[in-house]
Amino acid sequence: MASPHPVAPTASPLPLMQLATGFWAFKTLATADELGLFGMLDRLGGGTVEECAEELEIGTRPAGMLLTGCAALDLLERRGDGRFVNSALADAYLVPGRPYHFSGWLRMLDQRLYPGWGRLGEAVRTNRPTTWDPDKQLHLFDTEDPGLLSVFWEAMHAVSSWTAQRLGEVVDLTAGTRLLDVGGGSGAYAIELCRQHPGLKATVYDLPKVCPVAERNITEAGLADRIGTLPGDFLAEPALPGGHDVIVLSMILHDWDEDTNRMLLDKCCAALPPGGTLVISELMVDDDLTGPAPAALMSLNMLVETEGGRNYTAAEYTSWLRDAGFSEVRKVPFEAPGANAAVVARR
Repeated sequence: MASPHPVAPTASPLPLMQLATGFWAFKTLATADELGLFGMLDRLGGGTVEECAEELEIGTRPAGMLLTGCAALDLLERRGDGRFVNSALADAYLVPGRPYHFSGWLRMLDQRLYPGWGRLGEAVRTNRPTTWDPDKQLHLFDTEDPGLLSVFWEAMHAVSSWTAQRLGEVVDLTAGTRLLDVGGGSGAYAIELCRQHPGLKATVYDLPKVCPVAERNITEAGLADRIGTLPGDFLAEPALPGGHDVIVLSMILHDWDEDTNRMLLDKCCAALPPGGTLVISELMVDDDLTGPAPAALMSLNMLVETEGGRNYTAAEYTSWLRDAGFSEVRKVPFEAPGANAAVVARR
């Protein structure tokens, strides 16, 4: 028989409350970005609640709530005169036109992934993605709105640029001369790594419709003389392009199942010369499968977005690399938005 006076748990429910309301913080950020709040504050040098309401064409009540919410999230600061201004974080990443503008990533999360994650239970029960329909679409972005695809590449460039900087600081590529960025997308890794290593040249290898995106970014970065693009399908082609002594796989392997990844690693090994280097940059799950949270949740994102992908452990990569013929495999931890470690191997 249950006690009429149950003993209260000693653990606080606050962590559960924070988990349960986590989307509140995201939607506050996403809405402020959608309204153009951070760009407006930068342009005006700050504003009161009333001034912001007028500029954003919203009521003073929601304006005050939104500004307070953003201040509570350290996105804004309130000065003594009552004017709100962008915090250093918002100034660096949320103002349009900044080199590492993060807005594309926020819009991708809000417009594509947020609805898909709303059906996570369905994805878990069916083992099928919820952001697209494999029965009706050929791939992830088949029939996708061109505007949202543009947002996707902007998002990937922002996340990848910052991640590539951190990777270049912890992985020594000074011995490399030619880098192949397999599935290089917007060209962010090639751009940042070539900036850090003046003696390095690079090739971005991706689908024909993706290469123009990389070409624009490469030209804007002033690196067209050192970075080229090469259209192709790294899964369908029998071999990867040769002539490179470094290959980078950044946020590629989490899209695919083990068999596909092993096939790709075999291709990498065949394409590299003896002594060549392969770098895998990913959010890696701990070997004991207990975290960390960013990698574990990104793995669930692969359930929502892909048919067979997930985030893998460094131990899994190490095993596959050795089976493919690589040696001197090592894990190099670092912290970045798109990766928490690199696995580096020698051909």
